[in-house]
Amino acid sequence: MKTPLSQLRMAGLLEGISFILLLGIGMPMKYSLGIGWPNQLIGIIHGVLFILYILAIFPVRQTFAWSNVTTFWVALAAFLPFGTFVADAKIFKKLA
Repeated sequence: MKTPLSQLRMAGLLEGISFILLLGIGMPMKYSLGIGWPNQLIGIIHGVLFILYILAIFPVRQTFAWSNVTTFWVALAAFLPFGTFVADAKIFKKLA
């Protein structure tokens, strides 16, 4: 059975990958080549994964009694390229 922490780590990994794909493939294809469909497809997938990541934060916050500051940094990671990877290395791995 997957723990809330393992679910958060997986959501963070997938969200981070989708963000990199969106910025590294989708956006350049849209704005330099005029091809919009990859951006739309990756964007929808990224949006769903972003929501899942944010929702996955709350059970882990409760389990580990995170402060508001820690929760803020974990949530902020979703808005920054490579942020969820950093959160995994600096916060989540220490809890596993």
